[in-house]
Amino acid sequence: MASRKPREIENEPPRVGDTLAALRQARALSLEELSRKAGVSKSMLSQIERAQANPTVAVVWRLANALGVPIADLLGGAPPQAAPAITLVATQATPSLRSPDGLCELRILGPVEMAGQFEWYELRLQPGGALDSEAHEPGTREHITVTTGSLEVQLADTSQKLKVGETARYSADNAHCIRNTGKTAASGWLVVIHPA
Repeated sequence: MASRKPREIENEPPRVGDTLAALRQARALSLEELSRKAGVSKSMLSQIERAQANPTVAVVWRLANALGVPIADLLGGAPPQAAPAITLVATQATPSLRSPDGLCELRILGPVEMAGQFEWYELRLQPGGALDSEAHEPGTREHITVTTGSLEVQLADTSQKLKVGETARYSADNAHCIRNTGKTAASGWLVVIHPA
């Protein structure tokens, strides 16, 4: 009986360059934009994409988070499949944040890969509820459109009441607050635009 040779084990680490480049291009991100989002130098990204460097696990983790994909997608080495024409996010899969008093709920509607650039939320406030925010980075703007009830926007010594259908646009690089001063629940669409 002929002896069988044991199968050779691949000792080379996974090459993530092609997958990284495909994911980055699918999201229309430049090397510089991905570098900023992931906290990885532009030169390192370029070397990884050209298979001139193999990233550490920490770097792969940062890249996966910045691209909004599981870490296994980058380590698998296969270029990603084409994105579906329509992606559906079920109601129960939409992440939300609640204030400790339970009077404020913020449903996160924007995709994770756009965080820090362009964000949108559904804001729900019970009577007496408030969304208090610290100052965002200079140049940040917010837009709130009331869909039910009434809301009030407060910036320092200035306040503006809003009713259904009205929109307030304001600078968000100072402390600000959106509150429900009415007697019924209120809701609205909140859009946050960060400077480029």
